[in-house]
Amino acid sequence: MAATVKEVKLKPVEATPETFKDFGQVVGASPDGEEFGPQDAQLDLSRGTPRFYIMHLEDRPLKFSTITHHASVTQCLGSIGGHPWYLGVAKPSIVGPSDEVKKDGSVDGRNIKDSPWGHSYVPPAVDDVQVFRIEGSKFLKLNHGTWHAGPLFKADSMDFYNLELSNTNVVDHTTHNFRKKNGVIFSIEE
Repeated sequence: MAATVKEVKLKPVEATPETFKDFGQVVGASPDGEEFGPQDAQLDLSRGTPRFYIMHLEDRPLKFSTITHHASVTQCLGSIGGHPWYLGVAKPSIVGPSDEVKKDGSVDGRNIKDSPWGHSYVPPAVDDVQVFRIEGSKFLKLNHGTWHAGPLFKADSMDFYNLELSNTNVVDHTTHNFRKKNGVIFSIEE
């Protein structure tokens, strides 16, 4: 556990299909009747019952110290009304069969952890965390294992639509605490 806490300030990047590609997809409006293609959300909801719902969130200031990933599902998030919001992210780090695990139990010099949900992962490094700003009629699709913190926003409250599995937050919710493990909290500055 870290003794002192350091604040790391992050400047948000506008979420576009190009800037967000390492974490998932940015999906915008398309004409009615357009056929399915790569511009559409590439979903995996095959490991359970899909849940599409509206989340009402309050008091989510532009700071975070924990980050979460879901190994069994892609997740979609978007604000109702297209109001601006922010999401802290880091690339997926689930350890798979193709990863070269060293004798000391590390991948690329970083220690492997076992999730209580049946998979192994490498915790994200402080320098791996980025923040994206999302606004307008678009949503984010997060790839399997994308670390995320948020949605965060300046307003007192906001509503978001969320597509995940019915039990994602019960059986697939791995969290890394940067304050406890790295002595860091993140703040978003514009």
